[in-house]
Amino acid sequence: MQPPRDDLDPPKRDLITLKELEEYDGSDPSRPIYVSIKGLPRGRLTTFPSGDVFDVTRKRDVYGKGGSYNIFAGKDGSRALGMSSLKPEDAVPDYSTLPENEMKVLDDWHSFFSKRYNIVGRVSDMPEAVAPLRSAAANTAADSF
Repeated sequence: MQPPRDDLDPPKRDLITLKELEEYDGSDPSRPIYVSIKGLPRGRLTTFPSGDVFDVTRKRDVYGKGGSYNIFAGKDGSRALGMSSLKPEDAVPDYSTLPENEMKVLDDWHSFFSKRYNIVGRVSDMPEAVAPLRSAAANTAADSF
């Protein structure tokens, strides 16, 4: 496992649609590779720190075309991350049906990426099904302050 980095850029909060994210799937070697985790539901912006798009280009060997984790490139595959699955049908943004133990796995993946990859934006058009999850997470974070 790669160690956390201390040279990451400040997070960017540019909004990126799922369609735009597809352009960064590792198929074009001249473009960066992006992976989104826990995107924001459509029309709901929050200051809670998740829903981030990570630039994983420096690990092109695993996220690029033919790489073992290319399934996550150019999309939000939060459900598959939570399930620890590499099945294409699981690599979808809607993680609303994950049980608590898989939500923790997803949160752990988000934390892992946050410590190792630059955040280049946030997905702006996630399925409405994740809206209650985003609200609950934001309230939990606010309660801890």
